Amino acid sequence: MVIGNGMIAKRFEDYSTNNDYIIFASGVSDSTTTAPEAFSREENLLTKSIQANPEKTLVYFSTCSIYDPSMRQSAYVLHKLKMEAVITANAKNYLIFRVSNPIGRTSNTHTVFNFFIQHIQEKTPFAIWKNASRNLLDIDDMYAICDHLLKKKLFTNSVVNIANPVNYPVTTIIAAIENHFHTKGIYTFAEKGSSPLIDTTAIEPFFNELNITFNELYLPGLLRKYFI
Repeated sequence: MVIGNGMIAKRFEDYSTNNDYIIFASGVSDSTTTAPEAFSREENLLTKSIQANPEKTLVYFSTCSIYDPSMRQSAYVLHKLKMEAVITANAKNYLIFRVSNPIGRTSNTHTVFNFFIQHIQEKTPFAIWKNASRNLLDIDDMYAICDHLLKKKLFTNSVVNIANPVNYPVTTIIAAIENHFHTKGIYTFAEKGSSPLIDTTAIEPFFNELNITFNELYLPGLLRKYFI
């Protein structure tokens, strides 16, 4: 069973006929929102899903922004932590994936990658947080890791970080986008930002097995793959 219709839900469509799991991918799509109704909608749907499927393993997608000092007190992160607590208190079987920034084909303009690309292509001025870094992960790599853990029944009833072992400075991301599109963005620099400190030790042993390579070609590879 898959709940949701966004990028993550679509990537996990293979689980739509799997009666052992609830892939709960119907979260708040805009991490900058402070709208109570958006958070309430997810909480109500999550609670109903747990109650209606007590024997299924709930798979929930939380966020690695929890580890970013500049974001950990945001309404979105506090909401995600609350949802994790709801799950651990009420679900018999669960697996919580704390995911970084999945990159794939999506019309969601609120993702950090799409925000930068849209502003650069449209020549819309924006501010760069000079000291910020972001963790980018191919949605296919994210799926491969999560799918592997589910099929092997690893880390049951626990929280697992699903992320790239490397953070990219925002200035590096901007430069890669500009190079890919041969377009110079219009931006100013602000002395703000920080980097998420994400521990990927638990999943690193699976990278070779799943043919996932994080190297200097990873970032430009994401652009070539999803942003032609």
